[in-house]
Amino acid sequence: MRAVAHPTRLALLEALARREPLTATEAAQMVGESPTNCAFHLRTLAKYGFVEEAGGGTGRSRPWRRSHIGFTIDDSDPESTIAAAALSAVLWDSWLERIRQVGAMRHAFPEHWSKITSAAESVFYLTPEEAETFQEELTALLFRYRERLEDPSLRPEGAIPMELIQFTFPADALRILED
Repeated sequence: MRAVAHPTRLALLEALARREPLTATEAAQMVGESPTNCAFHLRTLAKYGFVEEAGGGTGRSRPWRRSHIGFTIDDSDPESTIAAAALSAVLWDSWLERIRQVGAMRHAFPEHWSKITSAAESVFYLTPEEAETFQEELTALLFRYRERLEDPSLRPEGAIPMELIQFTFPADALRILED
């Protein structure tokens, strides 16, 4: 988890999710870092099994791809809990900044994209078991499109990457912690 808890490494994983394989030079253009810095971080991600060489290149011209799609945060022991907290902080900062940027420029989107670029808040009264079922059903819905991420040839013409950032938490979470 510590290997991923770095903004550049997260940006590289996101870039590879949108287009792969990528060389360090191509990735640098996408994430706004130097090719040397991207090469270093790609090698670090490879060391911990997040990316692998795609073959067919050398040096900065070496293409990389993700080793797997997504990752799970395991915080089952004290050391993992510390790493999970560091990773969560970086992820939340990254997501919230992206949401702020999109919100600020949403008015400039073409109408059809502006219409489906949304922000919404909903409150539901659920038991813990119902909340778990809700999460499972929502995940199943999203996974209907997962194969398009894994295999670009399955993407219909005109398909672009859409991002859903979802936060699910007890609405009274802060008050619960105070009690």
